[in-house]
Amino acid sequence: MSKQIGPQSEVLFHFTIKLEDGSVADSTQLHGKPAKLKMGDGSLTPSFEACLLGLTEGSSHSFELGPDDAFGPVNPDNIHYMERSRFAADMSLEEGAILSFTQPNGAEIPGIVRGVAGDSVTVDFNHPLAGCQVTFEVEILAVEQMTVEE
Repeated sequence: MSKQIGPQSEVLFHFTIKLEDGSVADSTQLHGKPAKLKMGDGSLTPSFEACLLGLTEGSSHSFELGPDDAFGPVNPDNIHYMERSRFAADMSLEEGAILSFTQPNGAEIPGIVRGVAGDSVTVDFNHPLAGCQVTFEVEILAVEQMTVEE
């Protein structure tokens, strides 16, 4: 009997995330290294985890996820207009460039340059796939049941 994914499972799996046009946004197979996940550890959204529940070792599945279930809608509050002077003078600020910003708590957050107009730089801190419908393809390689420690 094959092992089934439950809420306490540790899962070794390959995944591919495709956009509506069929292009690949992310894939563990491109790197030849599967992902390892403990269900409920927060590394995947609840919607992505719900797709995995009940799948069995050795199986492959494909799921369509809308923006609300995948990377969320685009939040206009995550788009900021910054003065050009806040960036290094020699920094190339081209539309589509991904820059790393340090938050007040020291954590790094990526921002995508959406536009440069005079002294104003538009930076989008939404997830790059926010607002996108995606196809989540998985191949379950191994399932281990974790014991709950007292």
